[in-house]
Formats: sequence, C-alpha cells, structure tokens
Amino acid sequence: MEIGIGLPNAIRGVQGPALIDFAREAEQAGFSSLGTIDRIVYDNYESLIALAAAAAVTERIRLLTSILIAPLRPNTALLAKQAASVDGLSGGRLVLGIAPGGREDDYEVSGIDFHTRGGFFDRQLDELRRLWDGDQVGPKPARPGGPMVVLGGQSDAAFRRTAEHGAGWMMGGGTPDMFREAMPKLDAAWKEAGREGEPRRMALGYFSLGPDAERSANENLGHYYAWLGDYAQQIAGSAAKDADTVKQYAAAFEEAGADEFVFFPASPDPGQVTLLREALG
Repeated sequence: MEIGIGLPNAIRGVQGPALIDFAREAEQAGFSSLGTIDRIVYDNYESLIALAAAAAVTERIRLLTSILIAPLRPNTALLAKQAASVDGLSGGRLVLGIAPGGREDDYEVSGIDFHTRGGFFDRQLDELRRLWDGDQVGPKPARPGGPMVVLGGQSDAAFRRTAEHGAGWMMGGGTPDMFREAMPKLDAAWKEAGREGEPRRMALGYFSLGPDAERSANENLGHYYAWLGDYAQQIAGSAAKDADTVKQYAAAFEEAGADEFVFFPASPDPGQVTLLREALG
C-alpha cells in the first residue's frame, strides 16, 4: 500500500509559504501523493490553486484533490481547463478526486441549488471527458483522456459514478471496517458497468504528532468539523497522535484492501512531514 500525505490547505491560519515548504518536504520524504481538502465557507486555500503552487516546487509526488466539490464549479469548461492546466504544469501528476459534497452552506454562498447537485454532477462527469478529448478547451491534459479521476462519497450513486467515470474510489474518513464493508458495493458496481481490471481503492485519515499533538488535533480539527457538533471532537480524538497508532492505521487499511492511504495533518507545521515519515519507519 502506498502512503500519501495531505497538504494543510484547510488548517486555519496556514500561510502560503508554509504550504510551499510542506510540499517540498513531502516530496523529499518520499510520500506517494500530496492531497488537498476542499471547502468554500472556510479560511482555506483553494485546492487546484494550492496544487498548482505545489507543482512548481516538486517533480515526482502525485497531486491529489481529495476531494474537490465539482458542482461548486458550475462552469464545467473552466473546471476542465483548470484541471488540465495543473496536470500539464505538473507533468501529468494530477489525480482529480471529485464528489458533490454535503455542506449546504458551501452551495448557499455559491448561489447553487444544493438539492440538484447530484444530477448536475452526473452531467459534469460526462462533460469533463468530452472536453478533455476535444479541441474546444485547452491546454491538452498531459495524459490522453485527461487526469486520473477518483470519485468520493459512500452512496450507491457514488459507486455507480466510480464504475462509469472513474479509475477508483476514495473514502473521505472512516474506520478500516467501514472501508472493508464498502468494497463489495464498489466491486459490484464495477462489474455491472463491465469494467475490466480493478478500481483503485483509497482512503484518508488524520494525524497530529509531536509535543503539541493533542492541542493541534483538538483545536484545528475541532474547528474545521464544528458544524458536526459533538462528532467533531470524536474526529479530533481519532487522529493518530503517536507512532504506534500511525502504524496501526496504515496496517489496518492495508489489510482492508486499500491501495493508498493519505494521512492529513492537523497542524500546518512542515515539521509534521518528518515526524510522520519517522513514525512510519
């Protein structure tokens, strides 16, 4: 199983130079992917812009949106152009993780109907491939057919979309058991769509290491997920805060069938990259 690391683009108070340093450190540490989390109503750096900056200071590491809320970009031609641009700037390293999301406030401030997002997202998925394959919108993606697309979400529609449009599926938080229980649904949708081979199977979780681990997790994750009420502190409490827990999470998701697990930091400190690498051994 590959191990990726999240870029702290959604940690409150993070500054641009820290994101750049974090990206450099992640590349040097040998992680497989550099992920971003997407929101509108929050003090975070936009995902594709953050990854474009990361592309300029890295050469190898994959650049992953995990996930990008696609219907919040209703101009699908522009979204296709933005994704192709990041893919081209990075030499074909973009992995476009996308889903319709579940935050009503993000849709309200964007002036977009939250309740019709599923149908609109389905149309976007069809349109993205057509645009990447055609000549109307440039630049051409670095790879024929466009960037690798990974779908998020745990509904039946999410697995259908993965089988029809994606190269894989990503679970955006949850336990190894939840991941394992989702695999039959993913496999059934893949088979029903007549797809050959196997879908890529991905998941993410949180970590916070060092002397301020507990405080960083409670303050930053608790703030980001405050809209979930008491459950926010459960998320903060579940973050891996020592080397043993980091290793246990990695081993458990590998055993559950994940091809890649992405550890997202609860702190913007680039030193977290080294701490995670050391914890993984």
